[in-house]
Amino acid sequence: MSTTLVTGASGLVGSHVAAALVARGDRVRVVVPAGAAAGVLGELDVEVVVGDVTDRRVVRKALRDVDRLFHVPDATTLRAGWRDLYRVNVAGTRVVLEEALEAGVGRVVHTSAAAAIGPAGPRASTVDETHVYNAARTGLSYANAKAEAEREALRICAQGLPVVIVNPAHVLGRGDTYRGSTELVRRFLRREIPVYVDGALCIVGAEDVARGHLLAEEHGVVGERYILGGRNFTNDRLFADLARLSGVDGPAVKLPLHAALALARTLEVAPGRPAITVEEIRALSQRWSYRSTKAKRDLGWTTGHHEQPLIDTIDWYRTHDPDPSVSPHQPLALRAAGFGIDRLTSVTRLFGD
Repeated sequence: MSTTLVTGASGLVGSHVAAALVARGDRVRVVVPAGAAAGVLGELDVEVVVGDVTDRRVVRKALRDVDRLFHVPDATTLRAGWRDLYRVNVAGTRVVLEEALEAGVGRVVHTSAAAAIGPAGPRASTVDETHVYNAARTGLSYANAKAEAEREALRICAQGLPVVIVNPAHVLGRGDTYRGSTELVRRFLRREIPVYVDGALCIVGAEDVARGHLLAEEHGVVGERYILGGRNFTNDRLFADLARLSGVDGPAVKLPLHAALALARTLEVAPGRPAITVEEIRALSQRWSYRSTKAKRDLGWTTGHHEQPLIDTIDWYRTHDPDPSVSPHQPLALRAAGFGIDRLTSVTRLFGD
């Protein structure tokens, strides 16, 4: 019986892919870094290889007798530096897929990101797989690393490795042990998001994304990519829904982009860990809005209710990372400041028009 290999299996997406493969009946082997927490994997019947995906010896060992490979680079935090993002996403993809080509793997699903397609921009409400990557101008290291890793995957695909690419949007759900893409919700629950700006974010559940991976392996066309996205939320709507579902007040202060960037720059040079960074503000200000028509049409992919990923993430953090000392309500002074800024911004726009 051949083996299915999952890299990045200690991350949110990778662990759900491994669980879905076990449920399908595959014999599953996973690669996890040294010291990785068991998380979901501790409950699965999988063979574990410990090591770094940039180590060719580790990768060769993991690829023995492997017929199918799900390569899931798991560096997802905006606060990771370029060196770490490049190493895990770009260098790791190069090593894993070059070794898979050498090993004669029959089918590969490479996990990219919707960010590798770029934001929608002001002239389009949503974009699809045909969109020309435009995020380099934003200076967002995460998006640039994902885009470069995708180019590596396509380069090796052109050499003969049968690669299908999936591009998940912003993934939420249970089991994000390393606080990657769900960190947004964790910080919301702890009222650690001091300000926000206009923007949009496509949210999708981890279980839906895992099913999309299996469908891409079964039905995807080699060399093609498939967006796996759910509901497109404006930042206003996302924080309002998180507040309604959690009972925690959303961030009270919404700033124009230039003011939020100035605040973030000040916080970055102050002592201690900044409450918000320039890169986070830049990312939050983009329209990460996508259409998943291709995946639904060609793969038969569907998603659950758009609120379920929010509910799952809130419930998981309240079980695994509670902080009862945090009040669910914003201070009155901050709410008043937020109201005043909102009124002033409305008046400015009125006279500006």
